Amino acid sequence: MNQPNHAEPVIALKDVTKTYRIAAGAFTALAGVSLTIDRGEFVVVVGQSGSGKSTLLGLLAGIDRPTRGEVIVAGTPVHALTERAMSRWRGRAVGIVFQFFQLLPTLTAAENVMLPMDFCGTWPARERRDRALALLARLGVADQADKLPATLSGGQQQRVAVARAMANAPAVLLADEPTGNLDSRTSDALLELLAGLTGEGGGQTVVLVTHERAAQRFATRTVTLADGRIVPTPAEVHA
Repeated sequence: MNQPNHAEPVIALKDVTKTYRIAAGAFTALAGVSLTIDRGEFVVVVGQSGSGKSTLLGLLAGIDRPTRGEVIVAGTPVHALTERAMSRWRGRAVGIVFQFFQLLPTLTAAENVMLPMDFCGTWPARERRDRALALLARLGVADQADKLPATLSGGQQQRVAVARAMANAPAVLLADEPTGNLDSRTSDALLELLAGLTGEGGGQTVVLVTHERAAQRFATRTVTLADGRIVPTPAEVHA
């Protein structure tokens, strides 16, 4: 298993609480969560439905804001950004991999990977296809570059989605139930691939949210959520 490169944390959550107002009153999805994640870690966040996993991912992605506390990603206080600054930051700092791929059906695999670069202007136009092809090659699907998503298998589509998420060289790769639409063999292959992106040499930082505990064997660390709080591991309880 790859080992994380311990340096200044890429992610720091400090006493983060998120409360939603619903018809029945206030609902606290996260309650005083503090967490740090180092560069090169592959952190798997597990928990039952309603434990706060999706809320945590939304805060890290800058899709949502905490009711209280601080969310710092790659040195940026995400919780303090304006909406306009948040949108610019999100396109460059985080890449998101979804359960159902979310590839545009009328674009080829390479064009899907180029899309984030087109939106953010992170690479000169003449270099974008070459970068897309390099990422697809790294993910093992270079031979699918000029095919439409509908002609690809589920595993191939998810690899293209990972390449797209990496297009702008984000500090953090966020994965939301990325294996939920894959069979077990394809799921293991994807998890092994994600683990291979992290680790030594300043690798990618990956945070994967899932209810499937099988993902833990690929992780450098597992974080368990229950009722909006981080559950200590047995080692932490007895320390």
